[in-house]
Amino acid sequence: QVELVESGGDSVQTGGSLTISCVASGLPSRNYLLGWFRQPPGREREGIATLYLGNGGRRYSESRSMKGRFTVDRGSAEDSAILRLNSLKPEDTAMYFCAAAQVTGTWYQDPDILKHSRYTYWGQGTQVTVSS
Repeated sequence: QVELVESGGDSVQTGGSLTISCVASGLPSRNYLLGWFRQPPGREREGIATLYLGNGGRRYSESRSMKGRFTVDRGSAEDSAILRLNSLKPEDTAMYFCAAAQVTGTWYQDPDILKHSRYTYWGQGTQVTVSS
């Protein structure tokens, strides 16, 4: 049984930084991506970044609102990922989710790799609130 658990969400002030974590258990192989998504209140879920557990490869959203401020990396635990959030803004306030997707070797060329529909398993989310 696959389980994803996020942690580290908090309330911070504008300009602050935060690191949130995701630990996956029960994945049958390392041919999985751990992706990060966020869902602001009343808005659709959007992809932020994804990390390939097999070799640490990464893909990021091209969204101007996030580009250059958020970094995904391996976590300290096996089958885990962290998301570093820097220069936070009030519009970054959202529930942040971790998700897992099984992939093949061509995942990096997949233009839809940060669409939430590509991911099978989801965590419960961790809340990040940025105040002005």
